[in-house]
Amino acid sequence: MIRPSDVGTLTRGSGSIARHIRNALPEDAEAESLLIVEVITPGGNWSSYPPHKHDRDALPDESYLEETYYHRLKPPRVSPSSASTDDCSLDETLTVGDGDVVLVPKGYHPVGAPHGYDLYYLNTMAGPKRVWRFHNDPAHEWLIKS
Repeated sequence: MIRPSDVGTLTRGSGSIARHIRNALPEDAEAESLLIVEVITPGGNWSSYPPHKHDRDALPDESYLEETYYHRLKPPRVSPSSASTDDCSLDETLTVGDGDVVLVPKGYHPVGAPHGYDLYYLNTMAGPKRVWRFHNDPAHEWLIKS
């Protein structure tokens, strides 16, 4: 059982990439392969940003984790989401609605909350090793280095 008092909270990013994180089942919690995070992204902000990926078993730099996003929007509406790979074998932008689930099997994947619509998503990840190491899209790496 995961109790609210067991869940760590933090704010990641600043300005238009600020989002609020609830680590429900982090790496240091007892579990076999599942990681669970709740993310609250205020309207007009981005999360999972800069675009990042974790689709290679290349520790310590990157871990292989498949991921799902369960979306809730307030008020219920639609929100864009996307995923892309370096070789463009996956290059999709999705419009998700309140209650939709998206599987991200590979590629860089940011999430945007439209202005006026607060976005919550339940993020679950699992892979052969229960560790989250991600690789930022080099085209957007400058955003966190400046």
